[in-house]
Amino acid sequence: MKNNLIKIILVACLFCFQLGHSQYKYEREHRILKSQFPAIAISSIDESVTDFKRIKFYKETDSTKINYEAKLKKDKLWYGIKFDEDGTLEAIEILIKSTDVPNDTYAKIEEYLNINFTKYKIKKLKQQYPSNNEAVKDTFKNAFQNLILPSNNYQIVVVGKTDKGYIDYEILFDADGNFKKSKTSLPPNYDHVLY
Repeated sequence: MKNNLIKIILVACLFCFQLGHSQYKYEREHRILKSQFPAIAISSIDESVTDFKRIKFYKETDSTKINYEAKLKKDKLWYGIKFDEDGTLEAIEILIKSTDVPNDTYAKIEEYLNINFTKYKIKKLKQQYPSNNEAVKDTFKNAFQNLILPSNNYQIVVVGKTDKGYIDYEILFDADGNFKKSKTSLPPNYDHVLY
């Protein structure tokens, strides 16, 4: 009885320890044709977005799921519209600069980066509009008006130096700059390069 209790406590501690560390989800992004993109997702974009330029379609595969993303330019901003495998909207992301983030939020993000890395360089910064329980039209409206809302997230792609060396990370923060989750990311896919 006592041995079983010790084993259960040990397993629970190991499980909790694993949750505290960043997740390793190796994500690859491949460009695809419009015909390979979910039809429901294309109709959502066509209904909600007008006057955009340079739309490209991508399929993202990681160790746990498949996502689709449409990247486009509208009003001098780059947008990424993410859908799940069924074509349901997950989030809309806007590529932004650090000056577009509220000062208090950015200070908390920098504090997290300074604590966790001896050196770091921010490669990309995105403002994210998750489609939690909102109607799809509301999420599109909020994102394309570039509103700062309490439901927003900030996603940072950063090269960070730790005791293991330099590693690329995708780190997600909430609207107040509080850490939400982190995952390592693979370097860009250079399958198209021929030697």
